[in-house]
Amino acid sequence: MKTERLNEANALIKIELSNDIIDAKKEQVAKKLAKQVKVDGFRKGKVPVAIVKKMYAKEIEKEAIDELIKEEYEAGLKELGINVEDVIAEPIFTKFDRGETTTEIEIKVSLKPKVNVDGYEEAIPEVELPKITDEEINERINEYAKNVAEPVDSDKEEAQNGDIAVIDFEGYINGEKMENGSAKNYELELGSNTFIPGFEDQIVGMKVGEEKEIKVTFPKEYGAKEIAGKEATFKVKLNKIKEKKIPEINDDLAKKLLQKDDATIEDLKEDIQKELLNKKKMEVFAPKKDELVKNLLEKFDFDLPDLVVDKEAEIVINQKVQGMSEEEIKEITENEEKLKQLREEAKKEAQEKVKLTFIIDELAKKENIEVDDQEVLQIIYYQAIMQGQNAEEVYKYYQENNLIPAIKMNIIEDRLLTTLLDKKAK
Repeated sequence: MKTERLNEANALIKIELSNDIIDAKKEQVAKKLAKQVKVDGFRKGKVPVAIVKKMYAKEIEKEAIDELIKEEYEAGLKELGINVEDVIAEPIFTKFDRGETTTEIEIKVSLKPKVNVDGYEEAIPEVELPKITDEEINERINEYAKNVAEPVDSDKEEAQNGDIAVIDFEGYINGEKMENGSAKNYELELGSNTFIPGFEDQIVGMKVGEEKEIKVTFPKEYGAKEIAGKEATFKVKLNKIKEKKIPEINDDLAKKLLQKDDATIEDLKEDIQKELLNKKKMEVFAPKKDELVKNLLEKFDFDLPDLVVDKEAEIVINQKVQGMSEEEIKEITENEEKLKQLREEAKKEAQEKVKLTFIIDELAKKENIEVDDQEVLQIIYYQAIMQGQNAEEVYKYYQENNLIPAIKMNIIEDRLLTTLLDKKAK
């Protein structure tokens, strides 16, 4: 057995097994098997080894070679000074020649590289934080005030956009009364576009006490298929008009919005300033994160585990192929030069991804950034609900496809980059 350290992240273990060694191991395996198998005419554990060797020749040889490889592999790791936990990705056979007198085997091993990120602060670009003006804060307060405005009776005689029309209505399709198509004293905010398109527009201009027939057509994509795309007539009566009473901008509004009994308008302004700043920071940080990643990749250099890169390159190629048309796929498979170019591009992209993963992992330790499984679960559930998906099914899909570690890594990466940019933010 010989070993060769290709670089800090890759090694070869070369094994040469003579037939004598294999035969001796086969004898051991056969004796062990003879005590376990059951053969008609013999008591269990008393089957002659010769019969077992004849009946299970292929199985015995395979197990013997497997055991020898395992022993040599473990000895090779020891000779290289490699701990089993340092091996990353499944080792692969780069050679397996079963000769007449000897069997030659080569096993490639990839290791977690040693990453030195000293001086990483130098890779962080300067970030100029936006200023939040009093005008922006006041504008947001006014928006919030409108959102919590409560409807009150109005002395208006004619309904206008922005008013709340209190109406009775009955809907008919082809002269027949609609199921669930009527209501009494329904409060409809005009201009909110919550009703069928065109309905609210025809309320505008109605006077209190006025009755009117309104004709509309349900959208073709309407939820209730039995009335989708059909024309309907609504008999409408405007009972009264309400207006939204916008609360005063004072401590009472702050208490209501912040849900704190001791909140003041200054507290609200401070809270809104942080909210606006965080929103603007996300916009400013987005391109800076790309710049930071580029700087980190350029600043640090270390050997990468080939097997991890190769596996990532396969994923990159599959993703690229999935986005291609049948014509593009055919063109690449029939053109050796283009196929070679695709593989080279995929390998380069994979190298950058793998390299960045190790850099992020090391920096996250230095910055004490951690994300536990519970947090990942909450994020997946939240995003699924926001997209109208079944959260449990989405999480199950991620689990079954082993995507949870990748999602966790993405969260850590984003949090780390934000933390680093905050260091240079002014």
